[in-house]
Amino acid sequence: MNKKPVETIMGLVVLVVAAFFLFFAYKVSDLQVVKGYDVHAKFLKVGGLNVGSDVRINGIKVGSVVALSLDKDDFIANVTMSILPNVQLPKDSVAAIVGDGLMGDKFIKIEPGKSQEMLQNGDSLAKTKDFKTLEDMVGEIIFMVTDNGNGEEK
Repeated sequence: MNKKPVETIMGLVVLVVAAFFLFFAYKVSDLQVVKGYDVHAKFLKVGGLNVGSDVRINGIKVGSVVALSLDKDDFIANVTMSILPNVQLPKDSVAAIVGDGLMGDKFIKIEPGKSQEMLQNGDSLAKTKDFKTLEDMVGEIIFMVTDNGNGEEK
């Protein structure tokens, strides 16, 4: 087997270009976990939220979910988020778990409050909104249609 040096060099060039492409795609795709200050929140249902999911304000990524755990006493989901250091959240902000459409990924949507006091590293958000499944939303619509305002069905 007589290998030509040109084939070996071309193979190495292809591997270097592929590695560069993967590195570039990783940087551009915004998959990195945000490094900042930690904020905690408690939810009854997280509905498919994963470690690494985005934390967004008005559609702009300002953080990442860094940990999910289950409270052993009351079985509530504890979510830890890392928020960019240059984004200061008021203490009365609200965290909601939402999705990108019916089949999209889940993320945490932060609705900033009006408080003058800001969250610090390790603080918890007091106000949260749980993830609503499609079944929950259909049930609410059916309830609204069948309820005539005084608690009785039509």
